[in-house]
Amino acid sequence: MFRQLRRFFARYKNLSGNVFALSFVSLLNDTSSDIIYPLLPAFLALTLGASPFAIGLIEGFAESVAAFLKLFSGYLSDRFDRRKFPVFFGYALASLARPMLAFVGSWQQVLAVRVTDRVGKGIRGAPRDAIIAESVPENKRGLAFGFNRAADHLGAVIGPVIAFILLSYFADNPQNPTAQDYRQVFLYASIPVVIGLFVIVFFVKEKPKELHLADVNAPKIKLSLKEFDGNFKRFLIVIALFTLSNSTDAFLLLRAEQTGISVAVLPLLWMALHFSKVVSSLIFGDLSDKVGRKTLICSGWIVYALVYAGFAFANSAWQTWALFLIYGVYFGLTEGVEKALVADLVPPKKRGTAFGFYNLAFSITVFPASIIFGAIWTTFGAEAAFLFSAFISVCAAGLLLTVETGQKSTV
Repeated sequence: MFRQLRRFFARYKNLSGNVFALSFVSLLNDTSSDIIYPLLPAFLALTLGASPFAIGLIEGFAESVAAFLKLFSGYLSDRFDRRKFPVFFGYALASLARPMLAFVGSWQQVLAVRVTDRVGKGIRGAPRDAIIAESVPENKRGLAFGFNRAADHLGAVIGPVIAFILLSYFADNPQNPTAQDYRQVFLYASIPVVIGLFVIVFFVKEKPKELHLADVNAPKIKLSLKEFDGNFKRFLIVIALFTLSNSTDAFLLLRAEQTGISVAVLPLLWMALHFSKVVSSLIFGDLSDKVGRKTLICSGWIVYALVYAGFAFANSAWQTWALFLIYGVYFGLTEGVEKALVADLVPPKKRGTAFGFYNLAFSITVFPASIIFGAIWTTFGAEAAFLFSAFISVCAAGLLLTVETGQKSTV
């Protein structure tokens, strides 16, 4: 067994320095973000009086803005052949926005802060993914993106632990924290991502581009779907449909409270979810290089449907813990694998733009997804909202089978 584990982890030694550096930055950034995120729904609902609809509006709109901006940042990184600066600027903006949550007095102000934070995500996301894609050969692309997502999720394991420690230290009663207790925790959130800025400056290397006569005479890349074939466009449509089922995870945390999990324990539940994501991302990112991306993505969307159907009927804390752990497997099956598939489907010089359109497809429906989910929850109850999402994800999994990946299995 130990020999197999050594062989498994030995594959990661050959990944490039850029992959390791950007993955460490992702770890630091998610540590920062997830000091805040597990506490935010309770802070909004219990301290600021926000409804499920308002929480859906905040998270849905913020994520939609981020995904929309990735279209332009990805295109510009292709157009000007510069990817490192937008990556740095995006993380810097997040480091400035997050401590502002310590000073908000209404859910509308939280919306403004979250949007600013997600603008940073929108600026950095597509250029970062393009750097990773061009830093490894095609047969290690799933491995690289899986490793990056695992590092990202490891940060989301560390962040809730820090949040739990800080909340336990600051709060007289961690089971029922005050508004001031939340605010003190939020002030510490930027420290890890600031460290990540130094990693980007000193360890992320932008490869000098070799200029060829053919490149000089080649037509400039356009911000248009006409630059891509019908198969890639079909993939984007399917992604948009699935995202309609993929509302903010803040609703899962609210559901966890309903099943008897206290606010003080929510960071630990969030940590367990991301530990599941770490393990799953390492396993399935590597596996996608061998068995093909589409099989794993379809499997992941089916797992998602089953988990959401489970949340519709969950009525005890242990069921919620089990569902959160299985939910992490969905991320391992899809997140890094989808990005590797985007890189597989398009030419290298258009990858930044392709990642931008991939995120645009996400942004088109991620906002209405959270709004619709919140509205269904408010009107018909949580069970109806979760079952609606499960149904949409099954439909998307069926349609994904029509996308041609062009990958050959090596097993």
